[in-house]
Order: sequence, then C-alpha cells, then structure tokens
Amino acid sequence: MPHTGKETVKEDHAMPEYKIHAEIDKSIYTRPAELLQQLIRFDTTNPPGNERECISYISHLLNAWEIETHLFSKDPHRPNLVARLKGKNPDAEPLLLYGHADVVTSGNENWTHPPFSGEIADGFVWGRGALDMKGALTMMICSFIKAKVENTELPGDVILCILSDEEEYGEFGAQFMVENHPDLFKGVHYALGEFGGFSLNVSGKKFYPIEIAQKQKCIMRVILKGSSAHGSSVMQGGAMSKLAALLEKLDKNLLPVHITPAVEKMFKGMTAALPFPNGFILRQILKPRLTDSILKILGDKGKSFAPLFRNTINATIIRTGDKINVIPGEVEVNFDVRILPGFNPNDVINELRPIIGDDITLEVLLYDKGPGEADMTQFEMLSKIIKELDPEGIPVPFILPGSSDARFFSKLGIRTYGFTPMNLPENLNFNRTIHSVDERIPIDTLEFGTRGIYKVMVQGIFAGNKKK
Repeated sequence: MPHTGKETVKEDHAMPEYKIHAEIDKSIYTRPAELLQQLIRFDTTNPPGNERECISYISHLLNAWEIETHLFSKDPHRPNLVARLKGKNPDAEPLLLYGHADVVTSGNENWTHPPFSGEIADGFVWGRGALDMKGALTMMICSFIKAKVENTELPGDVILCILSDEEEYGEFGAQFMVENHPDLFKGVHYALGEFGGFSLNVSGKKFYPIEIAQKQKCIMRVILKGSSAHGSSVMQGGAMSKLAALLEKLDKNLLPVHITPAVEKMFKGMTAALPFPNGFILRQILKPRLTDSILKILGDKGKSFAPLFRNTINATIIRTGDKINVIPGEVEVNFDVRILPGFNPNDVINELRPIIGDDITLEVLLYDKGPGEADMTQFEMLSKIIKELDPEGIPVPFILPGSSDARFFSKLGIRTYGFTPMNLPENLNFNRTIHSVDERIPIDTLEFGTRGIYKVMVQGIFAGNKKK
C-alpha cells in the first residue's frame, strides 16, 4: 500500500529534526505487546519528558496507514498528537480517546528487567509505563488503526489524542491543548482516558471498577521559621524542630472520613455481589465510624481503598539550608493534596486546623478543580462491554484516588470515563504496581483491553447522541 498519510505540525516553534530509533512495522498494531515494547524503549521520564521521539514514532505509524496526524506544541520537544477517523453520521457526537506518553522516574531501584528495555518475560511486558500509561495508549492506538484498516463503520467520529506532560502539571500537554486548540474537540461530550476497567479480586469475585469521578489536584505550602545559628550551637524549637513536629502530627492524624456518592455507589455494587457474611462486613465500610476498622481488616486491599474515603495530604518536597555548618532559620514544605469531589482547598484547611493548630499558614500554590460529581450516564454501556469481555466480571463505579488530564478536558464540558480494560492476575495489585519498581502488564491483558476499546468505538459511547 502506498504511503499517502501525512503529518502536519501546527505550533509556534518549528519542529526540530528527529530520528526514529524504532523501525516502523505497519503490522505491529496487530501485536500489541510488540508495540508496547517500542513505546517503553523511548525514555519519556518526566521531567524533562522529551516525548517528541515517542510521539513522532506513533505519528509515523498512523501515517503508514494513511491516517493524517497533526502535532501541536508549546515546546517543540514536547508535542501533542491529534488524529481523527470519520464516522458514518456527521451529526453524532465524536468520541475522544486520549492518554499520555510521559512516565514517572524509574528511580535507582533494582528492577528485575531494565525499566526501558520493554522486555517480554513470564508472559508480561516489563518496563516503566507498562501500566501508566503506555500500555493503555497501545490499546487505543491498536484499536484506532484496526478501525481504519478494516474500514469499520463507526457511529460517529473518533478522535485520538496523545499528550505530553501528564505526570507533572499538564502545562505542555492537556492544558496547552484545551486553552489553545479547543476547536479540535468541538462537539465532544464523552471521552475515554485513564484509569478504570482493571480487575480487582475481592472474596473470590472479580470486579472491574469503572472510573466515574476522580479526586482533585492541589498543592499547598507552609514556611516554618526559627532562629538560624552556627551548626555547632545547641538549638531547640527551631525551624527543623517545627518541621519534625508538623510531620509527626500529620503522620498520626488522618483527615475525617467522607462517604461521597461515587464511593457509595462503588461499595454498594461490590457488597451486592458478595455472599454473606463478606458482603455484610464490607458494607460496614460505608459507616464513617467503622470505615477505618474495615480498611484494616481488608489488609493490602484496604490500603488501596483508603484514599477514596478522605482528603489526603502528604509532604513530598522539603527545601531548607544548603550549608552543613548553618542551622537553617527557614524550612519550606510542599504538600501533595488530593481532594474529594464536592470539596475544595478551604475544606481541607479547615480539616487540618485541629491537627496542626492555627499558627501555621497554609498557602495554596495550585488547585485544579476536578470534573465534579460522579457521572453515571455511560456506565451501563461500559459495563455491558466488560461483561462481553469477561462474563464473570462484575463492573462497579469507581472514584480515582488521584487526578488526570480529565481535569483540563472537563473545562470544555468533556466528561472522561476511566476505561482501559485490564484483566489482571489476582496477585498483581494495579495501584501498587504503577509508579513502582517492576511495573509490568500481561500480554493477554493488552489484547483484552484492545478488544474493549474497539468495542466502545464500534458500539459507540456516542451512539444516538447528537452534537450539542
């Protein structure tokens, strides 16, 4: 087939020369594991990101199948890709599929297989991004090309968007696209993104949580002051002492439990499927006075569920002195704060006051208001697809304990469902494997998820919906 696809660059800066280090194999879309291997081998650790070569490889692969691609960027080394397949009904709502090509650091930990090798071993593809989220990108890309190659009759247009910079602030990715190129997403009301549709085994039942809501991203700061002095001095009650006291208070005192509508829907769905007494015991988690006790009973699964029930605050960055012989007079602490739907930073500060006292000033550095309360509009359709993929699977609503690029697309009125189907082994904990050493995904899970995404494209999250 002649190569007639094309790539256009629409940006303020000219795209620099690049070299694709992976040979383009047009048929690779039929082998998701091999495609994921290629994507993992591009080191897109953020910061700095450098997603250019990875996204350019994806662009060339799409072009090889005559799919036109467009690149947009605030920084030429950090482009974003948009491609579109036409559906049979020009008046139907388009469906947006989006995900990010950047990954978090692989650190200095000892990996079983090198984090950017993309090695296949023991039925898994290993490497940073295998789950978050180059594996999910692979599902989307393979489904997208399959629809093009097979001339699939789609209910409406499907837009594929590959983004940079999700793992930091989204400044070069989704935020840039939403603020500078909103017309590309005109008419879109629903999207698929990260994360949801992964299997979760509880008491012998296999559940598939589908994300219908997510927590909000917030960064807060405190500056603790004290006397500075020579490193040989006797110092008590200084800035470092105040830091230790603050961190100890936060370590020993959790913020209050809240039962949000999304969490209530999730656990009612799970408990309804479990036999007595397991279902009865788990249902007690929805009683705030018993929530923490049930979480402890659940062990590792309880640790995964815990962030769903409260606002969280964790110290992640500390800045202070840089000389060994000077006791610093000031310490700055940055906090990663995740806020439940329906709450805001002031609510969190009010919850913190009884713990940290009134003499510490909390400053909000960043607050990205999330998509809002839970949306169940398309839950049944997505549940039907899960049941087609796995008849024993039990779909339940889910609130994402973190936040994603959905917070930016929500500003355009786009509701994202976390739906990247994954049938995972019972001993592979999704939440504990992403962003961790030995991140990996089963080969058959990639094929499972690709079928799921393709089913959504064909059956249509937009089926019967008209552009607004």
